[in-house]
Amino acid sequence: MLYKEIHIGKFIKEMVDENEIPMERICNFLNKDEQFIENVYNSKSIDVELLLRWSKLLEYDFFRLYSSHLILYAPPSAVNKNQKKSDKIPYFRKNIYTQEIKDFIMKRILSGEMTYGEVIKEYSIPKSTLHRWLQKNNDNTNG
Repeated sequence: MLYKEIHIGKFIKEMVDENEIPMERICNFLNKDEQFIENVYNSKSIDVELLLRWSKLLEYDFFRLYSSHLILYAPPSAVNKNQKKSDKIPYFRKNIYTQEIKDFIMKRILSGEMTYGEVIKEYSIPKSTLHRWLQKNNDNTNG
């Protein structure tokens, strides 16, 4: 399923291949040797500082893969919503829904796999947000 299993090294390798980035440029940018780069491609997870560098090099937000996973497979429970917010770390009021997530959820609704209520409950998507997606989908198919 979409974003269920994240093998970050494979995603990075796909982006490198897609953008045809030469190994020499990657090594210079990351200040690492070719063996290190190959090890990254085979790694299921990597250090966040390194992931940030890859994101800059490839001009792609790899962190969104993890955000998408959290939205789809670990929605916040109602219990956690009442916890005190820290002044020391940022608090994000809204979730970021990528087009892939929207398409995934719309596909589940339109195929009859899930109802609107089930989507709202399972993924904690606000009713107004889901309604907006459905309206846009209807506008696109009718117009």
